[in-house]
Amino acid sequence: MTAPTQYFKHKIIWITGASSGIGKQIAVTLSSIEDVSLILSARRVEKLTEVAEECKQNGAKCAVFPLDLENTAILENKTNEALQLFGRIDIVVHNGGISQRSLAYETPIENDRKIMEIDYFSSIIITKTLLPYMMNNGFGHIVVTSSISGCFGFPQRSAYCAAKHALYGYYEALDIEMRSKNVAVTIVSPGRINTPISLSALTKEGKAHGEMDPGQAKGLDAHICAKRIIKGVAKKKHEILVGKGELIMVHIYRKFPRLFHLIATKINPT
Repeated sequence: MTAPTQYFKHKIIWITGASSGIGKQIAVTLSSIEDVSLILSARRVEKLTEVAEECKQNGAKCAVFPLDLENTAILENKTNEALQLFGRIDIVVHNGGISQRSLAYETPIENDRKIMEIDYFSSIIITKTLLPYMMNNGFGHIVVTSSISGCFGFPQRSAYCAAKHALYGYYEALDIEMRSKNVAVTIVSPGRINTPISLSALTKEGKAHGEMDPGQAKGLDAHICAKRIIKGVAKKKHEILVGKGELIMVHIYRKFPRLFHLIATKINPT
């Protein structure tokens, strides 16, 4: 038995952003593990149902639980509802989010607030609601999808970078606090992954970008990305960097920040 199989066996796992991309692939990959129960959340019920059917065919118990992460006022109640579906939640994968395609000076504050609500505050509310149950059960694992844009600034992503940086700070602190409580925290930072995230990214008008970025299209396959994330989570890694050659930028930024800023001005944001 592989380590991931052992770790996820008999677990109840809640995945947000599960209707497509990385979230979908994590769900499908986990669904083949014996006695795994999945709670799948996103806004698009039809797409969620399709993912759930695929997971059920692999042998997993599966609940479709529609959720709009922007509506943060209801998330505490919705989290308590999610807890009732299988009686507990062992692992939560905060994967839902939205990206951005606009320069900082042309981005209206409403867009900044929307991105922060979806990408940051939604996961915090869900986490705060789950933590007492996880601590009481003596086990829990919180997995949050940040981005390499949460490690450094990136053009046309100011609000997105802000939200992802905020996730890093919050979950870094939470990890330190939870180590004595048997609740693990893993921060996932994908680079360019071949997913449809650029299609729904917010433009300066607050509308969907509607285009697949060339860099995104050439990114790491989402299924491979999901397998690497699952392997890292099973090892209880604090940070998982996943992608292709673009990951070198994280290491350059951390070791040679001046060099990073020289390179960053030449980066093609698409």
